[in-house]
Amino acid sequence: MKAKEFDKIFDEGKDITDSLNLKKAIRPGQLQKRVNVDFPSWIIDSLDKEARRLGVTRQSIIKVWIAEHLSKNKAA
Repeated sequence: MKAKEFDKIFDEGKDITDSLNLKKAIRPGQLQKRVNVDFPSWIIDSLDKEARRLGVTRQSIIKVWIAEHLSKNKAA
């Protein structure tokens, strides 16, 4: 399908998902990279306690807190 035809179908509000290859879809800026960080045991204990309280994983709480901090600093 040519881009013009695709755009026309999209602009008409029709469903375009059949025309997409979602297996190759990417979210720009969302590529995951693994990092290793060493924390003192008291920080790990505190993270685990807070994660249990919220019902999430340690990794999730670390990601959210870092993202919140970076967003706050970006807005300032």
